[in-house]
Amino acid sequence: MKIIFHPNGRDDYLYWQKTDRKILKKINSLIKEISRTPYEGTGKPEPLKFDLTGFRSRRIDQEHRFVYRVEGNELHVLTCRFHY
Repeated sequence: MKIIFHPNGRDDYLYWQKTDRKILKKINSLIKEISRTPYEGTGKPEPLKFDLTGFRSRRIDQEHRFVYRVEGNELHVLTCRFHY
């Protein structure tokens, strides 16, 4: 699956590379799992509504969420820091 980071998603990912390897490892684990099973698994996946219709969210930890959309063979990462 091809991974496409939106600008905020890329900034968030780079932030975790610099500041917290534990969260980065969790994000990488979520990406691998989403590649296999996009709509079920760890992180309590749920569809989002309103402005984020079409996107889904998974918990990274209590504070941060991984917001993404799967289109065909592409994983679009919207954000991976803070709560939507």
